[in-house]
Amino acid sequence: MTQSTRILVIDDEPQILRALKTILTDRHFLVATASRGEEGLALAAANPPDVIILDLSLPDMDGFQVCARLREWTSVPIIVLSVRDHERDKVMALDKGADDYLTKPFGIEELLARIRVALRHAAQVQTQSKSTVIRAGPLEINLIDHLVKRNAEEIKLTATEFKLLAYLAAHAGRVLTHHAILSNVWEPADADHVEYLRVYMRQLRKKLETDPDQPQFLITEPGVGYRFLADE
Repeated sequence: MTQSTRILVIDDEPQILRALKTILTDRHFLVATASRGEEGLALAAANPPDVIILDLSLPDMDGFQVCARLREWTSVPIIVLSVRDHERDKVMALDKGADDYLTKPFGIEELLARIRVALRHAAQVQTQSKSTVIRAGPLEINLIDHLVKRNAEEIKLTATEFKLLAYLAAHAGRVLTHHAILSNVWEPADADHVEYLRVYMRQLRKKLETDPDQPQFLITEPGVGYRFLADE
């Protein structure tokens, strides 16, 4: 993170805007703020940020609409920050294009960690054509050769297991919903068959994690989906 790292905060609570601007500026971010959805969209277009922090409850439109409109033209990481803690709201925001979701009240260190993850993910996407190997601890995933190693030893995966792992790893750090994973790894018609996904995640964890019951890389986001944690 450098002085040139730009963050746009879209939230209609003045105290949240003031607090985040102060805290993030102290951490050497360049911070812009907006209290309305349309204002936030205009700022994002005029001076594209590196990360957007977005509230779902705005006076002129909801955050779901803002996410959808942003995703029409930009892949900038979006971290939703909201008092809404229902799983359906989290899933909807993520399916509309958000990368992550934090519930208010939140810890600033946790928010900073999510920002770092979002920036790493954005950097990985930009260099994805050059980088075809993803590393996570003892794991090495070669997306081109369809090869997975753990502590330099090859791990045999089925075609579906590899497709699932590759999709998660290619979006490392991002929360992926059950629906998104199923639609991309299986078929759109299978998007509601969460049991398929759970079975294959169990199989992957048995093959890749030191302790499948306490995974370090294939992380469950309860009621929402999964997140793959790669090396920084």
